[in-house]
Amino acid sequence: MNRGSAFTGLNEILQEAERLNPAGSLKLSDSIVSAIYGRAERIAQKAVSQEARPAVDWDKRLDDILTSKLFGFPSMFLLLAALFWVTVSGANYPSEVLAAVLFRGQEKLAELLAWLRVPAFVSSFLADGVYRCLAWVVSVMLPPMAIFFPCFALLEDLGYLPRVAFNLDSLFKKAGAHGKQSLTMSMGLGCNAAGVISCRIIESPRERLIAVLTNNFVPCNGRFPTLIALAGLLATGAGASAGAALIVSGMVLSGIAVTLAVSWILSKTLLKGIPSSFTLELPPYRRPQLGRVIARSVFDRILFVLRRAACVAAPAGAVIWLAANVQAGGASIMAHFAGWLDPFGRLLGMDGHIMAAFLLGLPANEIVLPVLIMSYTAAGSMLELDSFEALRQLFMAEHGWTWLTAVCMMLFSLLHYPCGTTLWTIYKETNSFKWAILSALIPLLVACLVCFAAARAARLLGWA
Repeated sequence: MNRGSAFTGLNEILQEAERLNPAGSLKLSDSIVSAIYGRAERIAQKAVSQEARPAVDWDKRLDDILTSKLFGFPSMFLLLAALFWVTVSGANYPSEVLAAVLFRGQEKLAELLAWLRVPAFVSSFLADGVYRCLAWVVSVMLPPMAIFFPCFALLEDLGYLPRVAFNLDSLFKKAGAHGKQSLTMSMGLGCNAAGVISCRIIESPRERLIAVLTNNFVPCNGRFPTLIALAGLLATGAGASAGAALIVSGMVLSGIAVTLAVSWILSKTLLKGIPSSFTLELPPYRRPQLGRVIARSVFDRILFVLRRAACVAAPAGAVIWLAANVQAGGASIMAHFAGWLDPFGRLLGMDGHIMAAFLLGLPANEIVLPVLIMSYTAAGSMLELDSFEALRQLFMAEHGWTWLTAVCMMLFSLLHYPCGTTLWTIYKETNSFKWAILSALIPLLVACLVCFAAARAARLLGWA
């Protein structure tokens, strides 16, 4: 048979297949997989003998609740909310202690440099810039990661995470993505870099890329401090704590909705394709092995992410210190930068100082709020106010913030580009500058459009 005849025969076969199964309506892949599993189950029934089943099948009882259409999503939300609450509330005290220890190191470093007679400019650059930024990132990132990753691994070892994927599979399939993306998205709640790495569990390269490009839309530990602080500005009165918790929870749900929407757009445009079948056998619930969970969390996730964050934070501290301390025309470079960005920031419901803080916070999202405070107060190094009231006084009273400013900054913090560590991780995972750049540009475009629409709508309606 020559090559032309072969192509003709193949075309006829494809046309016949299209006639019998127009646009994949018969779902042949699902039918084939179901038939394989059905056949395997019949073989197992004949070949495997089992002990008598217990009087109460607790696995089935739990699955009737955790994977049901009625209780599946509420129970999933409550479990993740509890995990989120434990992480945020439990990390506060360790962060304070770690920050106190590390910042004492800054004083010792400054004393050492003075004893070595290092020029004041260089000493401040090293101690107040490079070291302080590094200490800040470590003290803010390490405690939440040390809580979140083991708790998340416990759920994983318990056998609950496959149930999460089962519950969300239909939503992600409708969005043209893979059900396992729900697992990588959940991992992104702790750290987007870890979430990107976890995308390796998705076999399809197309769906893995969708998961990588959209992982940023769920807030990581680095963005939670900003979201919580701004929610605290909006919620006042007796129920302030509950109100702030509801606002942050609403932001997380908004991030999931944007993840699904952007996944759908990508699957229809840049990453076209048919969603692959997701066959997941729900494992039995089992008792977690604490030693293995802790070892895997520490060595595979915490230290890995922390090392990459530290590599980015040190040079970032140098750049931020120079921007705040080098003067030109009677003002710092940061002040000029903020003035240049101000018109664009106003269009998005914010101002130039906020936009400058986000740009300078590219290395690590944890430093966005301290950089903003430093920019407003014209301080020479990163600092932090000691109460919500002090923050409200600085933002609302002295710099004219409204509720719209706080909401737009929260939306921009939720949706804008990933931190430098995550971008570097995306490059390493995809081995492509193209996807690393797109993973920054797509969220930035989404963040600008959402903030512009929110600000425009609020102003047209006379709400702000």
